[in-house]
Amino acid sequence: MKSAALAAIVAMILSFAGVAEARPFTARDMAALDRVGDPRVSPDGRSAIYDLRVVDYDANKSTHELWAVDLTGASPKPRRLKAGEGGAMSARWSADGRIFFLSGRSGSSQVWVADAAGETARQATSMPFDVEAFAVSPDGRRIVVSQPTFPDCPTLACTRERMMRREAQKTTGVVYDRIFVRHWDAWADGRRNHLFVQELGADGVAVGEARDLTAGVDGDAPSKPFGDDADFAISPDGRSLVYSVRIAGRTEPWSTNFDLYSVSLEGGAPVNLTEANPAWDAGPVFSPDGTRLAYRAMKRPGFEADRWAVMVRDLKTGAAREVAPQWDRSPDSLAWSADGRTLYAVAQDVGQTRLFALDAASGAVKALTGAGHVSAASVAGGRVVYAQDRLDAPADLYLLAGARPRQLTRHNAEALADLEFGAYEQFSFPGWNGETVHGYVVKPVGYEPGRKYPTAFLIHGGPQGSFGNLFHYRWNAQAYAGAGYAVVMIDFHGSTGYGQAFTDAISRHWGDRPLEDLQKGWSFALSKYAFLDGERACALGGSYGGFMINWIAGTWAAPWKCLVNHDGIFDARSMGYSTEELWFSEWENGGPPYAEGTTYETFNPATKVAQWSTPMLVVHGGKDFRVPLEQGLSTFNALQRKGIESKLLYYPDENHWVLKPQNTVQWHDEVLGWLDRWTGQGK
Repeated sequence: MKSAALAAIVAMILSFAGVAEARPFTARDMAALDRVGDPRVSPDGRSAIYDLRVVDYDANKSTHELWAVDLTGASPKPRRLKAGEGGAMSARWSADGRIFFLSGRSGSSQVWVADAAGETARQATSMPFDVEAFAVSPDGRRIVVSQPTFPDCPTLACTRERMMRREAQKTTGVVYDRIFVRHWDAWADGRRNHLFVQELGADGVAVGEARDLTAGVDGDAPSKPFGDDADFAISPDGRSLVYSVRIAGRTEPWSTNFDLYSVSLEGGAPVNLTEANPAWDAGPVFSPDGTRLAYRAMKRPGFEADRWAVMVRDLKTGAAREVAPQWDRSPDSLAWSADGRTLYAVAQDVGQTRLFALDAASGAVKALTGAGHVSAASVAGGRVVYAQDRLDAPADLYLLAGARPRQLTRHNAEALADLEFGAYEQFSFPGWNGETVHGYVVKPVGYEPGRKYPTAFLIHGGPQGSFGNLFHYRWNAQAYAGAGYAVVMIDFHGSTGYGQAFTDAISRHWGDRPLEDLQKGWSFALSKYAFLDGERACALGGSYGGFMINWIAGTWAAPWKCLVNHDGIFDARSMGYSTEELWFSEWENGGPPYAEGTTYETFNPATKVAQWSTPMLVVHGGKDFRVPLEQGLSTFNALQRKGIESKLLYYPDENHWVLKPQNTVQWHDEVLGWLDRWTGQGK
């Protein structure tokens, strides 16, 4: 009996039995999923609070809720906290078990405080501007909050008055006298993120005037645009604050020299703890007894993808040492165990992202989680809770409990119950220089042995990134598998999680070593997986992946029926002048565009346009200042001028990413429609 007929009979039987037939996962399903993140274990280790991002697809927006889950029972039952009604995020425990969190329910983002049960809440801060990050001192007496302020203003009132005068002006011209006039998706207005301290009353509400602990600092703490409370920490005795900041003046766009500064919560001059290191220092975490400070440090100035070394500083002697110097991984976060003997770290590892335990004395390293992607972890009260996802499952929370972790949440269980995902596996092959390169292949939903399927060849951005075992909300392999496509993803040289030498290999080699990996990976996949149809394949990529799509168009177009370029680089030299974080282009190309011996022209897609012939869909965001809009327009203009079949999908309200739920679905509709057109899928 043919498989199609068998499937029809199975569907009919399931229908009679009242069981819903599984259907393929779609981008619409992805956009509507709840997102679990930011777990925080209570000081006594008995419960955890976490963030749940809930999407209102029809309203084209999302809201954040606070949830809690008991960690002591055999059958965890998460509950939504009433105190979080009206929107809440960034929940943090105080030492006495109260819950502080951010909410915009008062009209601006402020800190609120709830009782330990999370039933009622009151507003804790009334700052003049949105609070984006905060920390409560361990003794519960003070709160440190971020505020945007003019460095030369002695008070927040001064900043508020200056902003009001600006808003009252009739003129719209803005004068700048130094570089870095825009960053990510926002224009500079002269204000810096500073850290202010306020006293807390017995009820958790801030009282008295806020004092600027970073007064006069011409730098952002937390950093922009993605900094948060991981950029600063209050000592266990509640007396001092350590924060990470880059004070670079006019050199800021080409500097990665973040340093850690210590300042008394009473005020006074800050002390630079890491002045000896001209590269990046970040993520300060005090040991429970307050005698040591753990942090992450890079060693090469100007390189944002250098390996993060795990450092521990003795706060009495000032001596700092690297923990596990032979561990060739780059952790994203650190946390101390209650006894101060272990550091927990989250780091990428050969296509996975795992939670590791590092012995703070010996440097011995042990992986605590297996396959999948750990996105966040929290340690307190002797318990470890982490969020983990994988290629066929969005994130949920897990409790580390011996050899088998215990799953704490199943937020999307109902939404996923009738959905089918494509099976996947990791593979490896000899790539550039004969070195081992890894990749993933995903089978299409409804896979039938003996059939060949059109293929989506996904190329990740970064370029120091990875298309590993994770549930991606912008480049989700299952959205293609659900549409009937097989998927191939290669972690080419330059990818993260395979050792620093592997990551370093792409710098000044954007167009040769990674391209060789992609070519060899594609050939290997075709030879290993008979279901891949090499005659019906399209290549897709964003950011660096978009650069590679343009590069492929002029150097390796033969295998591809079509191409998709999202926010990709067209002209490497103009990118070097027009992007905002200049350190990136300058490191990757060996210097600024006007310097001798750089690779801007060596691997410049604009020089290969004469060889272009493959149909291409170009996507770009109007608020993308990382890869400016002109790069996408240039790509589209070149295609149109040459008479090559092409389309431009333009989002005036999106940045380097497409974030709005309905835009996400439209993006996939256009992309999959483009693939269908050129591969003949569905005909």
